[in-house]
Formats: sequence, C-alpha cells, structure tokens
Amino acid sequence: MGALISFFTDNWIELAGFVTGAACVWLLVLRNIWTFPVGMVNYVFFGILFVQSGLYADAGLQGVYFVLASLGWYWWLRGGDDHQGVEVHEPSKLMLAACGLAVIVIAATIQWVLQRYTDSTVAGLDALTTAMSLVAQFMLSRKWIANWWLWIAVDLIYVPLYFYKGLWLTAVLYAIFLAMCIAGLIEWQKARTDKPAPNLAEG
Repeated sequence: MGALISFFTDNWIELAGFVTGAACVWLLVLRNIWTFPVGMVNYVFFGILFVQSGLYADAGLQGVYFVLASLGWYWWLRGGDDHQGVEVHEPSKLMLAACGLAVIVIAATIQWVLQRYTDSTVAGLDALTTAMSLVAQFMLSRKWIANWWLWIAVDLIYVPLYFYKGLWLTAVLYAIFLAMCIAGLIEWQKARTDKPAPNLAEG
C-alpha cells in the first residue's frame, strides 16, 4: 500500500496528464466542445512534465496548444460563414500541401534551436513530433478530418520516444491515443458534412 501511495505521490503530474489527456481526446472523437477546456488543463500538466524530462520542444508545444485550443473553442462555436461553428470537412489539396511544408520548416527550425541551445538528446524526434503536433492541432481546430491521419503518425513516434525517456505512463497513454485517433478518423468520416474546400481561402 505504501508503495502505491508513493507512486501516486511521485507521479501525480503524469497521472493528471494521463486522465485529462484521455478525456480530451475522447471528447474530441465525439466532437464535444468540452475537449478544449479539458485539453487546456492537460497542456499545463504536460508542460510541467516535459520540462522535468528534458523534452523542451514538447514543453513549449503545450503553450502553443493552449493558444490554438482557445482559437479552436471559438471556431467550433462561432466559426464558419454563418458564425454557427465550423463543420467537419476536408481541406483543399493546396492547404494540405501548405501544412506539409509547415511541418518541414517548423521541424527544421526547432531542431536547430534544440541542438544549439539545449542539452536535448533527442532533438530530431522532439522537433519532428512537435512540428507535426502543432500542425495537427491547427487542423483539428478547423475540424479537418485529415488531422487524424497526422495524429496517428505522431503517436506512432511518440510511444517509443516516451518509453526511451522513461515516461512509461505517458507512453501507454499515447498508445491509447493511437487507438482513439483511429476511432476518431472513422467517426469524423461518418460525420463529414461537406466536400473538400476548392481553394486556399476556403480551407
């Protein structure tokens, strides 16, 4: 019993991140607006955890997530042409290409910063997953179905990365996220309400 209490005491931040993270993703699968406030609490917990673990880019990412969650909260409630909230849809091919380019540029920039100014031992993977996650978060804020494909790719990298860094509980959480992302992709495809946007402005 003492060992169990000690585990919870020593790992309460990671446990809190586990619970709020799982709740956030499940609410997202259901397209429930509460995914954003729950997610914002989750980002605070993981920001602290990642700083403690030397995953500096991931830690900084939580702050950007917080801002994007605020925007997503607004877009889901008041976005769209009629200000009744954005609907589930696919972006244009041009927007997808722009997102791909953004991942490359952001990852390269972050990797350079990490290698030059920090003691990160996983600068490349930390930068890549940060860039992919950042773009995926923007995509989900716009209710683009394609966000799930990017999250799936991110989680496939995160799970072994967190095991490597000794964050066992977080690695398990991201394995659960992976399953949830697959479920989310299926659910959002069923809920699709319009056709791919024809140009960049409509993405």
